[in-house]
Amino acid sequence: MSHIFRRRFARRTFLRAGAVSIGLPLLDAMLPVGRSADVAASSPRRLVILERPLGTYSSYLFPQTAGLNYETTRFLKPLEAHRGRFTVFSGMSHLGYPNTHSSEFGLLTGVHPDGIKHPDEVHNTISLDQAAAEQVGKFTRVPYLLLGDMGPGLSYSRSGVPLPGETRRSNVFARLFIDGAPAEVAREVRRLEDGRSILDSVGEQLRSIERELGTADRRRLELLATSIREAELSLSQDEVWAARPKPKVDQPLEPDANEWVGLTRQWYDLMFLALQTDSTRVIVHRVPEQLPAITIPGSELGEHDASHHGKDPRKIEQVALYEDAHHQLLNHLLTKLSESKEANGTLLDQTQVLSVSNLGDGSAHASSNLPILLAGGGFKHAGHVAFNQTRNYPLANLYVRMLRQLGIKSTTFGTSTGELTEIG
Repeated sequence: MSHIFRRRFARRTFLRAGAVSIGLPLLDAMLPVGRSADVAASSPRRLVILERPLGTYSSYLFPQTAGLNYETTRFLKPLEAHRGRFTVFSGMSHLGYPNTHSSEFGLLTGVHPDGIKHPDEVHNTISLDQAAAEQVGKFTRVPYLLLGDMGPGLSYSRSGVPLPGETRRSNVFARLFIDGAPAEVAREVRRLEDGRSILDSVGEQLRSIERELGTADRRRLELLATSIREAELSLSQDEVWAARPKPKVDQPLEPDANEWVGLTRQWYDLMFLALQTDSTRVIVHRVPEQLPAITIPGSELGEHDASHHGKDPRKIEQVALYEDAHHQLLNHLLTKLSESKEANGTLLDQTQVLSVSNLGDGSAHASSNLPILLAGGGFKHAGHVAFNQTRNYPLANLYVRMLRQLGIKSTTFGTSTGELTEIG
């Protein structure tokens, strides 16, 4: 039976049981019969920012030619399946920023350089994510998510106050799907710790809804359920490892090998789940610098040490290993978003994903020629947009374009001089 004969569901339909509250993804059954022009209005626009504070090795990132027909580079190779769905920008930065790590203070605000001149006395403005959250965040349970340690300051309120991030995925999961009085929340958290899925509480509701949906909608709900169970499994594994005693060693402490790639992928999966359920529409994730990782074969130096390579070929190869992993993880996120269908396309079509760093060359602490990659979001992407690497183009102009793509009628942002027009 075609879905047009089935019951119509409200756009903000939730599965509820006790403290559990799960928002449903956008289903065909939530749209007007015949998919009128209201479809576009029913598809929320979203923003994800992935920030890495150690720059890049630009020779392995930026193509030699502009446009969509560029010859792929080492770092873009993992993203080749998404060619045409992203744009990498070279020759872009916040003009006049200091060549120090403190340039991170202004990365998402585009504040005048005088505002971050003195690291101990920062006078900042609102950051891109918060400007977006003020408008699109009011439609979701969680106005925005700041994931990871925000460092000395990355996300800022309208009054210029730095905002903290959440470093525990279990807390984020509970915030997304558990709601109610403190006692109810605590009881549901204990159930999770005992291995009970939140889907157990709403299982009958889910099955009842599925019986009234078409094939495409049932697949969307199946993807939702799978994503929730995978997130719960990874969280339960965290609890098991946290409870085990750490081994005692007699030798001097060496940098801990870690499962960084897997843990970062779990963060990205949780971000996907938050977007898929429309629990939030604005996410910032500050990806921390890493020690040698068992999931990055060949890594011997910490990421920070390797990024300060001084053109040493050995160190350049070390930092490249981390960058390879970063772009493989980005591909993982973009792939999940592109495979999640919505009535107006895919989740990637409705989500701007910005990968950015406050440093161009981490070895020189240079704040020019930043590694900027923007994917998805419904843009007509241009592959590689090459600006002048000596006289950079204002990054804040891109922020104006991004805000307008979110439906926010902004004409200026930070130190912008206009609106970027190189992507449609």
